[in-house]
Amino acid sequence: MKKIIHAYTVKQAAKSDRVISIDDRTVITPLARETARELNVRFVKGPLPKKSNRLKDVTDVKVIVIGADHGGFKMKEELKSFLREHQFIVHDLGTGSEKACDYPDYAFAVAEAVSRGEADLGIMIDSVGIGSAMAANRVPGVLAAKCNTVVEARSAREHNYANVLTLGAKMIGMTMAQEIALAFIQTAGGAERHKRRVTKILEYDPSKNQNA
Repeated sequence: MKKIIHAYTVKQAAKSDRVISIDDRTVITPLARETARELNVRFVKGPLPKKSNRLKDVTDVKVIVIGADHGGFKMKEELKSFLREHQFIVHDLGTGSEKACDYPDYAFAVAEAVSRGEADLGIMIDSVGIGSAMAANRVPGVLAAKCNTVVEARSAREHNYANVLTLGAKMIGMTMAQEIALAFIQTAGGAERHKRRVTKILEYDPSKNQNA
């Protein structure tokens, strides 16, 4: 029996994981495809991977997902090309223009891809970088860090095991963005004590810390 994907299904997916599982028998209506492009919802063949809260130190980064809102679009395009020149596989999750859009939509998309294990690391760019970090950190298993310097980028990886980098296009220039991105990508997680501390962040459960 064929599974038909309508625009309504896409809109519902946009409120959660922004991914819809399909198979060879799935029929996607033209309106559903158009809606998916507008809302940055992706169609993935096969069952969707489970999200993970597991602390993972990626030492051999190969696949990177990158996203931006309208304020970070130009920097995203240049940084994407730069990283590809350095032999990284880069998947662009949008936005596709400088038309005004909402940064959480793209920050969530980048963070979700990292959480599902579809990429080793993620990069998200908006005008300042703070909002995208706040949004990305809402996704289980994601540790997003907003960095303005190479030192911060290295520390975010070595001390904090960050797996999503957020940048502010109004805060730094293109050369600095390239240096920060490479530092972030090429730095591995540090000593066991750092990993232990970050594990506490990932395993924090507010329901267990309420006053009796």
